[in-house]
Amino acid sequence: MSVLKAEQLSKAYNDTFALRNLNLSVEKGEIFCLLGQNGAGKTTTINLILGFLAPTSGRALINGIEVRQNDVATKKHVAYIPEVVQLYGNLSGVENLDFFSRIAGYRYPTEALHEFLDKAGLQREASARRLSTYSKGMRQKVGIAIALAKKADLILMDEPTSGLDPKATDEFTTICKGLIGEGKAIFMATHDIFNAVNMATRIGIMKQGELVHTITNSGITANELQTLYLETI
Repeated sequence: MSVLKAEQLSKAYNDTFALRNLNLSVEKGEIFCLLGQNGAGKTTTINLILGFLAPTSGRALINGIEVRQNDVATKKHVAYIPEVVQLYGNLSGVENLDFFSRIAGYRYPTEALHEFLDKAGLQREASARRLSTYSKGMRQKVGIAIALAKKADLILMDEPTSGLDPKATDEFTTICKGLIGEGKAIFMATHDIFNAVNMATRIGIMKQGELVHTITNSGITANELQTLYLETI
């Protein structure tokens, strides 16, 4: 059973479709990167999967459960890491993790919280500092630790490498590959063609609300993907 599945998923505003007849699936141990220009439908797709929007037609399923009918139940299986991770700046990294873990119904001893942050790549010294001192990459690591603590099967990400320097991007890629090695599924909206080639198992290209291409990443180069992307959009 797919962790994430979209079946004829559509969203229209009056007569304009932001997303039209999307069909896709994401399995355990897979990173699906969705490319497309601004306004192509990437964020709409994520919002439908999260249950923030009601579809005009079709459906999204998480672990076989339809989101629209069971959005509280499906949220237990999902973690969302937006482009700018919204955390409490006056709390430390470990305090944020503890707070959001409790909201999700999990209570962990301090050492277990630190172990989640370790796995997400955040240094122990940083975990005790206030979030207001963190870089974007460090905030993302706390977001990933929250996903781990929540035991989410599906991690949704929106432009996660935007604004990251090459070192932080490389660290992020390594962490994501580690997550799918543990059986997580990752669905990522991105503009980063190079990183999509570097980390994705499959890549989709979206145009004007439609998924135009789905590519299994088995040796495609960044130049080849860029050429296909530019020809598509």
